[in-house]
Amino acid sequence: MTQINYDGISDQQLKQYFLRNREDKLALQAYLDRLSTREGKVIATANDPDFEAKLKRQLRKKCE
Repeated sequence: MTQINYDGISDQQLKQYFLRNREDKLALQAYLDRLSTREGKVIATANDPDFEAKLKRQLRKKCE
């Protein structure tokens, strides 16, 4: 197997590579490391009256 430079590819490329090469545990770890360094984006708070609508809107965006 050819060694991949995980730092030299985009997040999307790394994700696609891992999905095609699920046995490559280093690729999974590299992808998870990238995700863990990102700031979380707050979509809505639990007390938000539009919580459900905002959550559904974000889920639809992720599915597109």
